[in-house]
Amino acid sequence: MSRRLSGKHILVTGAAQGIGLAIAKACIAEDAALFLIDMDGALLADEAQTLLSSGARLGYARADITDAAAIHTIVAQAGREIGPINALINNAGINVFSEPLETTDAEWDRCFDVNLKGAWNCCKAVLPGLIEQGGGAILNIASTHAFTIIPHTFPYPLAKHALLGMTKSLGLEYAARNIRVNALAPGYVSTQKVIDYWNSFADPIAAKAETMRLHPGGRIATPEEIALAAVFMISDECPFMNATCLTIDGGLSVQQHP
Repeated sequence: MSRRLSGKHILVTGAAQGIGLAIAKACIAEDAALFLIDMDGALLADEAQTLLSSGARLGYARADITDAAAIHTIVAQAGREIGPINALINNAGINVFSEPLETTDAEWDRCFDVNLKGAWNCCKAVLPGLIEQGGGAILNIASTHAFTIIPHTFPYPLAKHALLGMTKSLGLEYAARNIRVNALAPGYVSTQKVIDYWNSFADPIAAKAETMRLHPGGRIATPEEIALAAVFMISDECPFMNATCLTIDGGLSVQQHP
């Protein structure tokens, strides 16, 4: 342990599995105290108990980030259990992929409620405390969908583009308050969501092979590789990084005609 996150009290959303859980583990390994939230309360409790048994300093609660009042309550609870929140990692999100004219109002609302408004609810809940403490850091887990478009994934890219815009806007608004707001944009990552995507095809093995073929290195990222970048961006090692986005996609988004 290098204790890169000593003194950090971090709220992590969507922390029960995938990238969120990998980030939680990486932050714990660097001496952070965490408060974890997720919609899947049972899975979150199982994972949190495992982390607690290994000596982690953390609290946890089931929470819906689309419920602004509940998130404010959670931030207060986190302050009592692990200390005042001085960093936020907005990881929670959902895939809503459709054709534009086939997208229902319910799909549109759910996509923006979780991927954009939910992230804003969490930012809004922690910002007063960050201001009072004299600074802090917010990291929004965006996506390469925040600046590239994949057909048939509407309206998800719209929400991620907006999330990147919110990141830049908040970063500028609160820079003078010593608050950094940045984004991290993963490409394909070996999570259950990606596996489910492959399994949605008639030939999942061929679908996986096609995904790998798209990447210059012939593979996709692991959740742990994304977590390493998250630790860096939430740490004090990049004090002048603000209102920007770090892309981790193995070069996929800069490659033409793979």
